[in-house]
Amino acid sequence: MLTAHPSSFWRGTYAIALDGRPVTTWTPKVWSGGGEFDLEGRHYAFRGNGWGSRYALEGDGAPVALADRVGRSRWTIRAGGRTHTFRRGSFWRGDQVLVEGERVVGGVRRTGAWRGDAEADLPGLDLPVQVFALTVVLTLWSNQAVGAAT
Repeated sequence: MLTAHPSSFWRGTYAIALDGRPVTTWTPKVWSGGGEFDLEGRHYAFRGNGWGSRYALEGDGAPVALADRVGRSRWTIRAGGRTHTFRRGSFWRGDQVLVEGERVVGGVRRTGAWRGDAEADLPGLDLPVQVFALTVVLTLWSNQAVGAAT
């Protein structure tokens, strides 16, 4: 299971661990959406389209995954020739669940109401795609918080 904990209040960076072992730090880009992280010796760039509904992940400049329709009731991540479908798990909490058909097989949920901690259980996804899905949801929550404040 992946966990994300804010490592800096001012920069918005997150320490990401797999089963309690640190694996990367995600540094989001404040104004353009997306961010970057290093994982298993590769550099990954997470880029947004500016509207917050589509994100792409590149590893060392090569396409890895694409998230589409983020923020809708159902959205997808395409990676490795497969499409992974997510949907809202709870309207009140903002949880996002990974589904196969109508069966929930995993998801991303908040674990800390004030700090922004989260955990992701995403079986069947490669580790870089799991980190990407987690960071997409963190970005979604951040965008929703900014929208609610304005």
